[in-house]
Amino acid sequence: MTTVRHVPGPAGGANGVAAKVVSDRAAGEAYVASVCFKHGPPRLLGVELEYTVHYAADPRKPLQAPDLARALGAHAPSTLVPGSPALPLPAGSPLTLEPGGQVEISALPQESLRDLDRVVSADLAYLTDLLARAGFVLGETGIDPYRPPARLLTTPRYATMERRFAPLGPGGITMMCSTAGLQICVDSGESDELPARWAAVHALGPPLLALFANSPQHAGRDTGLASARWQAVLDTEHARTFATPPSDDPPVTWAQRMMDTPLLLVRRQDGPWDAPDGLTFADWVAGRGAAGLLAPPTTDDLDYHLTTMFTPVRPHGYLEVRYLDAQPGDRWLHPVALLTALLARPSTVDEVLALCEPVRDAWERAARDGLRDREIAAVARKVADLGCARLPATGLPPGKIHEISDGVQRLVRAGRG
Repeated sequence: MTTVRHVPGPAGGANGVAAKVVSDRAAGEAYVASVCFKHGPPRLLGVELEYTVHYAADPRKPLQAPDLARALGAHAPSTLVPGSPALPLPAGSPLTLEPGGQVEISALPQESLRDLDRVVSADLAYLTDLLARAGFVLGETGIDPYRPPARLLTTPRYATMERRFAPLGPGGITMMCSTAGLQICVDSGESDELPARWAAVHALGPPLLALFANSPQHAGRDTGLASARWQAVLDTEHARTFATPPSDDPPVTWAQRMMDTPLLLVRRQDGPWDAPDGLTFADWVAGRGAAGLLAPPTTDDLDYHLTTMFTPVRPHGYLEVRYLDAQPGDRWLHPVALLTALLARPSTVDEVLALCEPVRDAWERAARDGLRDREIAAVARKVADLGCARLPATGLPPGKIHEISDGVQRLVRAGRG
């Protein structure tokens, strides 16, 4: 049989070591656990802000790639303009694009929330002005309220994803091309605190998703959902979107899941990147079934496989919290500060776990009903009160703390209506 050669990755894997063939399942699991979970005192914070982009004169007009490329200039990512210098924004944040042309500010990690606020606010203001000069505005919700999904980027990865998700319904293309999320990155913490911290960032999902949900309108219609964005994620492909259950050893649990998750794609020098149907990474390592047509996988392939997961929380050596809708303007800081406060101390983490237990698995209810769900609303109110009380631990100035607390409590009160 002819062996299909996949595209080799960079010389160094996620841990900075040259890529190696994954010899067996145990080696794959050990590698995943080592690169996805780094231990130590929580120290760094990061955030990734996604926004839909619209023509100011007509937000319903389909986005055109040449127009967006001209607007971004030297900051345009190479996925939009091959050969672009892809300069970071002035405060240092890299700028990337999602498949539908959504812009994403990926702030470099900072040692304090005050520093993160300074860096992100500066880069967001710069990007807003840059786009405005070209006749664009940023969206203010977690999903495009005006336009149906349409893929702007033509990379093999996104073309493969579109084909893969199409038979499952509109969720995949909607997630790829119409949604905008707010992703918060926090350190994993000390190894003995990891199980509780891992459980807490998941348990906070349904109440915080409901509290900050703002994506009911999509493509010109009322979806009836509190977060049509998160529902699109849930409708994509269950194997790569369901929340990982709590575990006494999250690195082991995650590593096992990664080996048992079907491949989304296989990078190739020529031809489409479609993966053999149902082939897991463990199958690839063992050479089972259609894996016999592929070259043995390397740690670079495993690194890339990890990027094809769209779970509520995704470990990358830190914990990437992915379940929040994009927020309008400078209100991005509200959920970031609240989550930071709720994770600041082990004792607060324990309180979070107790408060959130009644709705720990209520992901679909949170996306569908948000704070209309009385049980979720009750938990969200308690979580908001606890987080607001702990905001001084974030190191933000008193005026900013008051502003955030007032904004969060307004959302709680609006949910009661």
